[in-house]
Amino acid sequence: MAIEKALYTAHAISTGGRTGTTESSDGKIKLQLSTPKALGGDDGPGTNPEQLFASGYSACFIGAMKAVAAHQKLRLPADVSIKSDVSIGPMVGKPGAFGIAVAMAVNVPGMDKVAAEALVKAAHEVCPYSNATRGNIDVSLSVV
Repeated sequence: MAIEKALYTAHAISTGGRTGTTESSDGKIKLQLSTPKALGGDDGPGTNPEQLFASGYSACFIGAMKAVAAHQKLRLPADVSIKSDVSIGPMVGKPGAFGIAVAMAVNVPGMDKVAAEALVKAAHEVCPYSNATRGNIDVSLSVV
């Protein structure tokens, strides 16, 4: 589904793939990339696309939780956190293709678990990352 109107567009240039670099157009991100040993790399000093995806998705998801909480007139603790795991591996039934899976454990200190689970479910419906990945990858959400 297309967006109605772009409110913001991020720009980045990556060079060299998993062993190269990536940099945002404003220079706020300038990272060395390295391939993990589990994927045949040298586990060098740089980050990798899966770590970047885990960071982006979890940060965006907290933003969605804040938006839903504000809409529902709920007080969301400032120290909400998400442990995000992004796995990569061969896809079932697609020889040679790789896919990712996401598991996010959401911690909402001081909030009743049932209320937190309802908030997480609602946030999953509005989060841009969730909407981009829905139906394409496995996403597992839990409240801890």
